[in-house]
Order: sequence, then C-alpha cells, then structure tokens
Amino acid sequence: MSTPARGRAAHRLAALAEDLLGGPLPVRLRAWDGSETGPADAPVAVLRSRRALRRLLWQPGELGLAQAYVTGELDVDGDLGQALRTVWAAQRERGLRPPRLTPADRARAVTTAARLGVIGPRPAPPASQARLRGGLHSRARDRAAISHHYDLSNDFYALLLDETMAYSCGYWADDGPGFTAADAQRAKLELICRKLALRPGARLLDIGCGWGSLTLHAAERHGALVTAVTLAREQAAYVREQVRERGLDERVEVICQDYRDIEGGGYDAVSTVEMGEHVGDAEYPAFTAALHRLVRPCGRVLVQQMSRGPVAPGGGAFIEAYIAPDMHMRPLGETVTLLQGAGLEVRHTESLREHYVRSVGAWHRTLEDRWDAFVRLTGEETARVWRLYLVGGALAFEEGRMGVDQILSVRPGPGGDSGMPATTHQWYEGLEKL
Repeated sequence: MSTPARGRAAHRLAALAEDLLGGPLPVRLRAWDGSETGPADAPVAVLRSRRALRRLLWQPGELGLAQAYVTGELDVDGDLGQALRTVWAAQRERGLRPPRLTPADRARAVTTAARLGVIGPRPAPPASQARLRGGLHSRARDRAAISHHYDLSNDFYALLLDETMAYSCGYWADDGPGFTAADAQRAKLELICRKLALRPGARLLDIGCGWGSLTLHAAERHGALVTAVTLAREQAAYVREQVRERGLDERVEVICQDYRDIEGGGYDAVSTVEMGEHVGDAEYPAFTAALHRLVRPCGRVLVQQMSRGPVAPGGGAFIEAYIAPDMHMRPLGETVTLLQGAGLEVRHTESLREHYVRSVGAWHRTLEDRWDAFVRLTGEETARVWRLYLVGGALAFEEGRMGVDQILSVRPGPGGDSGMPATTHQWYEGLEKL
C-alpha cells in the first residue's frame, strides 16, 4: 500500500488539475496537510479533508463539488461569491474546460489519488441531499419534491424572508436607500394584480400560492375572491392562519392539492408565480392546457417563471439535488410557445433578471446576519446548502445564465376578443406608479 504524500498535497493536486483543465488554476489551493499553492491574490479553496477528493473521484463535476462544500470538506477562505465569480470568469475568458477524462487521464488521476491516500469507498451522499422515489413527476414524487424544499419549516422561511413571506423575485421600483426588500415584494404583488386587472369580486386562482403573499394582497387590497392552491402542507397551514387573523375567510379558500386535480373553472384571472419550474418539461403542455381551461374567455393569466438558455436548460445538478428536485427551466421563448400552443394569447413579457440579483442578495445578507440562528434551527449542513444556493443563484442571474420573466396572457373570447385595452399607453396606465 502506498504511503500518503505529506506536505505536498496542494502542489500535486494543482499540477493534475491544471493539466486536466488546460490552464492554470484561477484560485489558490490549500490542502489538509498545510500545503498551499496558486496565485497569491486569488480566493483560497480549502480542502479540509481527503474525503472531498474522494467525492470528486466518484462524482466528478458540480454535484461532487457541492457535496464536498455542504459537508464542510471543501471550503472557501473569504468571500464565496468572489471565488465563484473568479472561477466562472476564468472558464469564460481563459477557456478552461470541464475535465473530460481519457483513459490516460484517469490513470494519472488514480495514481495521484493513491499517493495522497484519497482512494476509498464511495462516500454516502450528505443527509441534506434529496432522495426521491417513483416515476418522474408522478403525483407522489412531485409532493415529495415540493415537501423537500418548501416544508423545511415555516420558522426557517420566516427567518429568511421579510414580513411579506414572498419567496420569489421582487420588483425594485425605487432605487432609493429607504426602499427595502419588503417594499420590492409589495411592488411585485401590486404589479401582478394590476396586470391581471383585479377588481372587487374578481375570482383569482393562485396556483402555487407559497405563503400566501399574492393571495392575501389580492384579497385585502383589491377585494378579489381568491382560491389559493399549494402542495406544501406547511404553507397551506400558514396561509389559513393568516386568512383567519386578517378576517378574510369570506374571500379566500386555501386548498392543499396538485394543480392537476383543480376542478371547475371560469376564473377571471389565474396566477402562477415561480411554480411552473416544478412542473417538468414533458408535463408543461398539460400545465398550460390547465391554465387555459381554468380561466374564462377574456380572462388573464400571469406566469412568473425562471428561465435558462438553450445551451443548459433544466435546473442544474446542485439545484436539482439539494434545492428543487426535478426542477426544469427553459428559454423564455419556449415557454411563450407552449402557452400559445395551449390557446392562450401572450400579450406582454417583462424580464426581472436584474431584480432577482437584488432579491437573492437580500436573502443572502439575512442568512449571513442570522447565521447562528439558522445553524441552530437546521444544522450547519443545511445552512451551507442555502449559502451555496443563494450565492450561486445571485451570480447566475447577474451573469445572465438564469433569468426570470413575467408573461401575461389572455384566453381569447368570441371572435378573438382579448378584452385588453387598445393601446399600450392605456394598458400601462397606473403601472408606472407602484
């Protein structure tokens, strides 16, 4: 048996990585044996344990790195966001490529791993990684996927979010220093209600209602009669309690069920805010057909949904394993095509990508400011999952690798009547003053 190398681990790893990546490492590397190498002014990646490398041997790429980070086997000395930004910039500008190992590459990697004492059985996945069973997007699997993320606990989300409990992209309608994240969420809720032309007595179906921010806003501020639907039991319980406390029992009905089981129809408006990403790629045409079925002729449908480019659709290995299992994001144009294919007429789209950079940034600051409280509530591993998620998400929106859009559609009435104002000026009236 070979003896693990001492005092040179970082140098051996850097040489191997640079050979495989086709260029110098953009970060400084510090290993468990105290050795260190790489650019002196670069962020420092810290390998606290050989197990981090063992994970990468068994699970190369994004998921292996994420597993090592959330367990603390891999860490960053300093700003995680700056480290990720440096790596991604180097990949773009210097052409660093993900390792595609040839047999010779694998042999060299195994030799180096043996010398470092890394080779061993496959490490068990971290406890925070999702473990779903059943057919993709079956009702039972979808329920488990939603529960993994949204039933983490109401206490967790109350600690993370502002008083609106809105867990979606805000609308930063004012750049003033006194305009808070909560203000941005209220502006987003008002923007949606105005786009849907809600009036007292209007029937709104809120699919994927979350903790009820839009439901409660529409009922309280616009007098709408709202049916709120969620698969997450903790969310449903929270919204029902809010409805009772605010005296909205006559205006709001909360249903805990799958969108595929919603009966009836004839709603004046339908909203679905960052829920469509969970529907699945193959199931999305049936989802858009349901939106068409549930809204009345000349009724409006607003979809707020995240997107990714055509090169890398889906959710991503880390997000799908730890945050939103089975998530699927697609380019905006494909979603528009699917909505139109269901018989809805898309009248307006609005990108909120830059708004999400600020929204996610606000959540991340809250996480760091309340770090000890999050660790006490969920354990350090889950807290590290969320740190990686929020930091990586903010950068993905910042660099345009992810987007988020509001898409307003109508179900045409007899003779193609849309019920929309004749001019853009009329339609925008009132939206500019939120």
